[in-house]
Amino acid sequence: MRKSNLASGRVWLALAVVLVLGLSGCSSPPEVAKVIQVIDGDTITVAGGYRVRYIGIDAPEVYPEKEAYGAEAWQANRLLVEGKEVRLERDVSQTDRYGRLLRYVYVDDILVNAELVKQGLAEAKAYPPDTKYQDLLEELESAAKAAGRGIWTK
Repeated sequence: MRKSNLASGRVWLALAVVLVLGLSGCSSPPEVAKVIQVIDGDTITVAGGYRVRYIGIDAPEVYPEKEAYGAEAWQANRLLVEGKEVRLERDVSQTDRYGRLLRYVYVDDILVNAELVKQGLAEAKAYPPDTKYQDLLEELESAAKAAGRGIWTK
């Protein structure tokens, strides 16, 4: 009977540790996750309820007021990521002032942040210290401007 009580006590201790660690925020945000909602052209929600803001870009808004090309940016983002497994790459900062994860988002080998800029549906916008791919994003923005794509339509 003593062994049974000891085993039971260990199980309860293990459960208590898991609960305490989970509630204290020790769990890490995912590196790979399924997209469960596309909020707009530069923000998504992934499994676990994490809201993710794309680093290095700014897409036109759809809420509270729809800006020019906001719907197109949202739709392009949906086509790229909705319902898919994405890889989330951190730069320097973990979150922004609104508590959203700051990440570069990949579907397969496509850097979604860059693809939206390339399509002219987001502008490159540096938010230091998170600037790992800023040169690439600015090059893609220049090409989109020169071609008159999306928000850069002449």
